[in-house]
Amino acid sequence: MSKVAIITDSTAAIHPDVAAALNITVVPLTVNWDGQTLKDGIDITGEDFYTRLPKAKNLPTTSQPSPNDFAEAYEKLLSKGFDVFTIVISAGISGTYDSATQALAHFPGKNIKVMNSQQASMPLTMAAMRVAKAAQKGASLLEVENLAQDICNRVVTLFILDTLEYLHRGGRIGAASRFLGTALNLKPILTLDEGIIKPVGKVRTFKKAALNIFEQAEEQLGKGGKIDYLGLVTTFEPEVEKQFIDEARSRFTINELETGLISPVIGVHVGPGAVGFVYLPEK
Repeated sequence: MSKVAIITDSTAAIHPDVAAALNITVVPLTVNWDGQTLKDGIDITGEDFYTRLPKAKNLPTTSQPSPNDFAEAYEKLLSKGFDVFTIVISAGISGTYDSATQALAHFPGKNIKVMNSQQASMPLTMAAMRVAKAAQKGASLLEVENLAQDICNRVVTLFILDTLEYLHRGGRIGAASRFLGTALNLKPILTLDEGIIKPVGKVRTFKKAALNIFEQAEEQLGKGGKIDYLGLVTTFEPEVEKQFIDEARSRFTINELETGLISPVIGVHVGPGAVGFVYLPEK
């Protein structure tokens, strides 16, 4: 039986050392900024991006990978004897899934699966890393696919934005558009539901927004509830990160905790001051 290799995209923001250790191939999206085409996580890091963004006169845009980018990744792994499992950002907010599926036309009959995660950022990180670990332990292509589906169906993503301006300009605002015009000086709380950004609340301060997120999680998990995986991502906000982690640990039993920066490509659309709170309830 062939071993399985994992492909994901750069919105997962997996550190290169971790990706190499888990045999994860990362296909980058691009940030287009002041005439430069920058590969996400390669030509521009999260730290650089969030330092530069508040001072920028022109806002950047983003581009998905081409089908050829995925075809090259497939060819490389297939030539080494791997089956290939590709899990990418939600098709509801990016054309990356379309590129990954179009590339399959070059490999008829080959063992390649492409999954629309219906997620982005930290939930995608978690899913890609967990299926990669399962693959390293000998999981088959079907077993990897089933595990990924289970994770992506159960994970909960809640995020706070400082402003809806960036989502609106980038065209990714989805159902949260109903907050436009009413969210001035308010902090919108959003979720990913079936791969689409949807609103779940709005409050006047960041502190109240954070409290609301914890209350929503407690409503599902119960006080002291068990979390298999907790992921927290910010736009380079170390103090906020620490506060969220401390509060989460005081409220829940957490098996695994991961922190990170929101990738530059996602940062283009959420803007500075965003926080993502991602959890996978324990079965």
